Amino acid sequence: MGIRVLVVDDQAIVRAGFVAILTAEADMTVVGEAADGDAAVAMSAQLAPDLVLMDIRMPGMDGLTATRLITNHGSGARVLVLTTFDLDAYVYEALRAGASGFLLKDSEPEDLLAAIRVVASGDGVLAPAVTGRLIAAFARGASFAPEITRALDSLTNREREILVLVATGLSNAEIGARLEVAVGTVKVHVSSVLNKLGLRDRVQATIFAYESGLVRPAVTPTL
Repeated sequence: MGIRVLVVDDQAIVRAGFVAILTAEADMTVVGEAADGDAAVAMSAQLAPDLVLMDIRMPGMDGLTATRLITNHGSGARVLVLTTFDLDAYVYEALRAGASGFLLKDSEPEDLLAAIRVVASGDGVLAPAVTGRLIAAFARGASFAPEITRALDSLTNREREILVLVATGLSNAEIGARLEVAVGTVKVHVSSVLNKLGLRDRVQATIFAYESGLVRPAVTPTL
C-alpha cells in the first residue's frame, strides 16, 4: 500500500489536484478525503493513515484543532500542513499542535511528494519561506513556554551543539562535516536528543531550540 494519505481541504478542486498528484506515485495511496476538521479527525481514527495532508482554514473545526486531536490521540498519523503566505501566523501553533511539517500551497508537486516521504519516514520538514517567517516571530520577541528550558539540563554539551546545528537547518552530513565526525555518529546524537527531549523529529527540535533560547535569530547560539 505504500504511504497511506488522508487529504484534508475544504475546496473540492484542491483536494482533487492533490489526489491526482499522489495517486500517480507508486508508493502512495490516498485512503480518504475530508472537507473539514471534524471529518479529518473521524476519518483519521477510522482509516489509520500514515500521513494527513492538512489545510488550516476550513469551516467548522479548523486544521489547527484537527491536528492537535489527531496527534494527541495516539493514532500514529503524522500531519503535513499546507498553507498560504497570509496564514503563516498559524505556523508556530500548528507545530506546537503536533504537525511534523509545513509547506506552502504553491510548492511544486515534486517538493510536495518529497515532503510527504520525509514526514512519513519519521522526520520533519519546513518550507524555507515558512522557516524564515517562523524565525522572524522569535526575532519579534514572541514568548513561549519557559519550562522547556529545564529539559536542556538532560543534554550533554555535544548534544546541545548538535541541537543548535539541527536548528540552523544543517543535514546530518553537513553537521558531520562541521564537527569532523561520522554521519552515523551524528545520527546517534540526534536520536539521543529527540529521545531525551521527547520530540518526534527535527522540526520539533528546531522549535525547541528557539523556545528554550538555545538559538536566537541573528545572535550567536549559546552553547
